[in-house]
Amino acid sequence: MTTPSPGRLRPRRLRRTPALRRLAAQTRLHPADLVLPVFVREGLDAPRPLGSMPGVLQHTRDSLRQEAARAVEAGLGGIMLFGVPAHRDATGTGATDPDGILNVAVADVVAEVGDDLVVQADLCLDEFTDHGHCGVLTPSGAVDNDATLERYAAMAVAQAEAGAHLVGLSGMMDGQTGVVRDALDAAGHTDVAVLAYAAKYASAFYGPFREAVESQLDGDRRSYQMDPANRREAAREVAIDVAEGADVVMVKPAMSYLDVLADVAATSPVPVWAYQVSGEYAMIEAAAAQGWITRRGAITESVLSIRRAGADAILTYWATELAGWLAEER
Repeated sequence: MTTPSPGRLRPRRLRRTPALRRLAAQTRLHPADLVLPVFVREGLDAPRPLGSMPGVLQHTRDSLRQEAARAVEAGLGGIMLFGVPAHRDATGTGATDPDGILNVAVADVVAEVGDDLVVQADLCLDEFTDHGHCGVLTPSGAVDNDATLERYAAMAVAQAEAGAHLVGLSGMMDGQTGVVRDALDAAGHTDVAVLAYAAKYASAFYGPFREAVESQLDGDRRSYQMDPANRREAAREVAIDVAEGADVVMVKPAMSYLDVLADVAATSPVPVWAYQVSGEYAMIEAAAAQGWITRRGAITESVLSIRRAGADAILTYWATELAGWLAEER
């Protein structure tokens, strides 16, 4: 056997120029792959900056409409809305009130962008409860799975009636996808899509988000969100949600769970999305502000890694800014 000449074994040839690297790239980002999460707060007179998430705001209804219009102009795939109510109660009644902040915000954005952007609504009670949990509590303080499902069903119908194109089930209750799908169908909203947060982990990286939604949580959500130690369990959760009628499944967080994301992407019969969460955003922004990393390069690389692991779409707070960079590169 002859030894190949060194000239044959030169992978660097395809890295020599920007054009060669671009042509040989195995993974690409496009603005249509990106979804922008946005917070809208009841009662604000002007947008409010978030201390732990530089560049991210709590929006007024008017500034939210402007943000949605910018998302369309940037070519984004969608926008995910989170409502921050002025008042909360034990069962999160504001979540199902047609005049509640999230439902009116959905209607506002749909009126602004129509079908030019996939308008998505977070379907969870944590922003609306005075205890901060994602469901209704029993007298002993545990989350009541089945009582919570009744609230989710009503919430889904309220969001659909407000005009949501897709509802994002992020509460991690057993049976939530099937119950919501049945409720939407029974109410005549058969075209509203269901995104199941199928593999949502009890992560330490949600801290800044809790500032953004003014969470009332005292404790943790480990009794219903997934254990960060578990990888194979995600496959079971995804299979259940797909069987119950999920149109899309989610892995959350993204960067600390790229192995899980790759597993799910390799087997899921429906699209797989991933959420680059608030803590991931805050870490990169903080390090960049100190000059320890290059901000644009770190943002692009972090989102590209999620896409490379198998995400069909990515929720990221940098969506609009990143889309602008991608347009510059084309």
